[in-house]
Order: sequence, then C-alpha cells, then structure tokens
Amino acid sequence: FESFYFAFAGWANVVAILPPFVTSVGLFVDADEGKIHDTLKTVRLDCLQFHGNETPEFCAQFGMPYVKACRVRRGVDLLEYWRAFDDASAWLADAWVEEYGGVGTGFDWALLPPRIERPLVLSGGLAPGNVAAAIRQVRPWAVDVSSGVESAKGIKDASRIHDFGRAALVHQQQPAHELDPLPAREQREDVDVVRAAGIVEHHP
Repeated sequence: FESFYFAFAGWANVVAILPPFVTSVGLFVDADEGKIHDTLKTVRLDCLQFHGNETPEFCAQFGMPYVKACRVRRGVDLLEYWRAFDDASAWLADAWVEEYGGVGTGFDWALLPPRIERPLVLSGGLAPGNVAAAIRQVRPWAVDVSSGVESAKGIKDASRIHDFGRAALVHQQQPAHELDPLPAREQREDVDVVRAAGIVEHHP
C-alpha cells in the first residue's frame, strides 16, 4: 500500500524484507523525472504506477514495467486515452476526483469498455463491502485499495485489510453458474487482491 511522503530510506528497508513474489510498485503523481530517478537509486522497485498527467514518453523513459491510470467519468474515452500507453503493462481505472491520493470515491463500473486490451486494475472507492461485487461485474486483473482499508487518513487497518482480502476471494468459492457472466471480457479464475506494495507517492 502507498504511504504519503514516507522517507526513501524507510521504504528501502520495507522493500528489503518483502517475501518472494511480492512486487514493489512506486506510485507517482506528476513527479519530475529527477525525483523518480532519485527514488530508483534508493528503493528497489519492480514496477512504476503513474496517476497524473504523464505522457507516454515520460512513462516509458525509465525502462521499467509501468501501470497507467485514467480517471473515469462520463465523456472520457478510456480506450482512446489508454491506447497512447500501448507499452504499459496494465491500465488502471480510477474515479474522477479533483484531488489525488485515495479519497474513497467510486465510479459507475458500467462506464468501462466491454473489451480492454491490457490487464485492467480496478480502483476507486473499493472497500470490504463492495469489492466482491466489483470483481463479479468487472472481472479485473487486479483490484487496488487504499482508503477503503484505513481507520484514518493514511492509517491502514489490519482487520479491514483482512476483510477486504476475504471478500475479494469470495467469488472464487462460488460455483461458476452463480457468477455473473461477462462474455465480452475474458473470464479469470483468480484476481490479484491488491497492488502488492505501492510504496512511493510524489506530488508536485
């Protein structure tokens, strides 16, 4: 999970003790390239995640796998936006809000295109009470949570994280005929519950 304005050295220590097969992800919002390079020199990241107005060229220059977010609202052509980032490892759909940083606002999942050409990460207003429904309806490659598992701003709650993960996996225990069919989107047998370790966030 991301933490706001956490010192580089602190995150380097966190990443150093991550268990095998956990992906460390640095989350950036309109950060300048120098700050990102400084982060990469200090913290061992596996992937970058961009949530601002970054260009395709900006995202690609670091030579690392990356996820590009688009904020969803009526009138935004998501595929037109995302297709410019055709070298992204995944595309992320988030709610349109004026501020950044996990404010707990959701969006109408029906606004998502029926066919998406990259793995889709679903974000925006997810919480233990709605994540199972989100997975059933959208069938994302992964779900991304922040404020939905917090007891206060920036403070993650272990019991809420547990409840979120448990709810996210409920659909795996249902018989296939009980799942909402979505023939236009590839069905997945599993879903990554959260972004494994989104560890750095920069604001301009």
